[in-house]
Amino acid sequence: CFFVVTLSARCKAFNPPQTIVARHRSRLWSTVDGPVDSSSRRLRRARLRLAEAQGRLAPGAADRMSKEAEQSDSSLQALPPPSLIRDTSRVAEPEVAYDSESAEARLWRQPLLWLRRNMELFFPLAGFVLRVAQDLQQGKEEERRPQRARECQEIIASLGPAIIKGGQALASRPDLLPKEYLVELQRLQDRLPPFPKEAAFEIVRQELGVPFDEVFELVEPEPIAAASIGQVFKGRLVANGDLVAIKIQRPGCEEIISVDLYIMRWYAGLLTWLLEKLGRKINLVSVIDDFGELIYREIDYTAEASNAQLFGDLYAQIPDVYVPKVYPDLSSTRILTMEWIEGVRLVDAAAVREICGREPSELVDILVQCSLRQMLDNGFFHADPHAGNLLATSEGKLCYLDFGMMSYVETFQRYSIIEAVVHLVNRDFRALTALYKRMGFIPLDEDAEPIVIALENALPDVLNAPVGEMNVKNVIGKLGDIMYEFPFSLPPYYISLIRCLGVLEGLAIQVEPEFRIVSQAYPYISSRLLTDSSPELEAALRQLLFLPEGEGTPGQARWDRLEQLLGQASETADYDAALAVDKLVTYLLSPGGASIRGQLVAEVIQGADELGAEAMHVLEKALLAQRLPTEDDLATPRLATLTKLANALASPPGSVGKLEIAKFLPILQRVSTEPISRQAGIDIAAAVAERAISRGIRRLFALPEGLGAVE
Repeated sequence: CFFVVTLSARCKAFNPPQTIVARHRSRLWSTVDGPVDSSSRRLRRARLRLAEAQGRLAPGAADRMSKEAEQSDSSLQALPPPSLIRDTSRVAEPEVAYDSESAEARLWRQPLLWLRRNMELFFPLAGFVLRVAQDLQQGKEEERRPQRARECQEIIASLGPAIIKGGQALASRPDLLPKEYLVELQRLQDRLPPFPKEAAFEIVRQELGVPFDEVFELVEPEPIAAASIGQVFKGRLVANGDLVAIKIQRPGCEEIISVDLYIMRWYAGLLTWLLEKLGRKINLVSVIDDFGELIYREIDYTAEASNAQLFGDLYAQIPDVYVPKVYPDLSSTRILTMEWIEGVRLVDAAAVREICGREPSELVDILVQCSLRQMLDNGFFHADPHAGNLLATSEGKLCYLDFGMMSYVETFQRYSIIEAVVHLVNRDFRALTALYKRMGFIPLDEDAEPIVIALENALPDVLNAPVGEMNVKNVIGKLGDIMYEFPFSLPPYYISLIRCLGVLEGLAIQVEPEFRIVSQAYPYISSRLLTDSSPELEAALRQLLFLPEGEGTPGQARWDRLEQLLGQASETADYDAALAVDKLVTYLLSPGGASIRGQLVAEVIQGADELGAEAMHVLEKALLAQRLPTEDDLATPRLATLTKLANALASPPGSVGKLEIAKFLPILQRVSTEPISRQAGIDIAAAVAERAISRGIRRLFALPEGLGAVE
């Protein structure tokens, strides 16, 4: 493991007497009696490497002693590598996965364990439900909903870690709760008083096999943070003095959570049955099961360490992004040891400027662009990027913390998300509803017409604003009302996306009040639409650029949309203009592009003719004034469009005159050899020449504009 190798290189080599080596061997191996199973072998190897890291064994002794032990065990099989990274780009699975059936079988035989907890949950929650039922009976539920939402938040905050985490998860479920409850649940704070550090040290001893003070030295005597699942100490490694953050899980955390999940699952089944009787089909048991899987990942620190390492592999190479190092040999299911990072929160604008030497808005832009690439490029993303999980470092970098809540978006799901944005921009709510059915959000047999009408009525107030002024909170709020009214069922990845986008915009607004995440996301989506050759995104691009049936001339190009896409895409750092042009050329030269070729030829002829007229007018004006054309002279409509096009194709973004011509040469050569494009070029040249000659004759004989040359 890289941590041990690094420490071994730093430790001073020594040759201890054989008696010392034998004593360590006896201590480290004596924990195993009888046949050695795989978990015992891993523990033995970890202890040997830990002893080597502490300097109690010579460099290389751990591997040698481990091999000797393996050779003495006839039943020994090959051990897995010590790295915590799974062979996958998805979210790491916990060593102990959530299994509702086995938990139910186990807890049913232990009634004293859950009956007492059931009473603790039942009375406050039942009282709340009765008050809501009374409001419904009196016809005042909507009027009193804000008050009940606050009561719900206060009750959940008092009921322990699993219930708090469940409340936080519900805050991203517009399909289950009205917006008043969502707003209140978003205020839940996952903070609890710290548990005794002696208990924490005992957990370290149990997990690593050595006392806490043989491995770590506390820098701060008390925990620097305490939450429902664990608490964090700031410490130093005894072996080499590295500063580290040591996260230790609360005693009995998994047992408490398993009991709460068991009780919640029982009530979810009861509520699902009642809702079915009332005509609402929602499987609340599956909601609890999804939450169970999520929280079991979060309480397994081995999975979190794996997620942190994978996140670093995927995104640490992005400029100005930093991911702390993980110490795998000092981590387990209940302990996580990571590099300590000094920094300030992004929302502390004065401190960011003083310590980092950068504007907070710059780091927010880095955060948003990095998050978009996480969600839509690789699919593996940090699902909880709130202010407490992000730091601005003294080097001016954005540092991510806490990798317990991660999510993954499949490739086809990423394409569907971009397609949904296209439908929203087009106001094509029928296509959006069909997409929701394909994504599994709505039952296939559900009548789509009422949902389409609801979308048409709800979203224009939000979407009539320019793209750059859209507010994610407003859009999600409007969609949430519809998802609550109709039988939507949101999958876990989409819930994580909603939460992530909401948290991102909320944090960004604290730094920059005018910030709108859509204005930051649209350039990236434009770049993907123009450069991605997947069939799904090519179809989405055609929907965006061409008029559909029932609007004007079907198939007519929306040139303003293309111009907007090119302009927006050029604002992204990794936009490849040559790739976008190549994709557009390929479509134009294909049989499916015949219609648009004719429109393009007509547009080019008209544009070239108008550009020629403008150029002639500018030249005449300059000659009469006996001076060179000024900037105001050149500010004509067609010249302005030409400038925008040059800006959109420029590299780097926005730098006119730095066009990388070499990138476009293969495309130009290809166009020049295609019979279709050569014929189009001849037609354009002939038409432009004919118009230029006609205009010249009219000017020569002072004929009015619009009359033919013969007249």
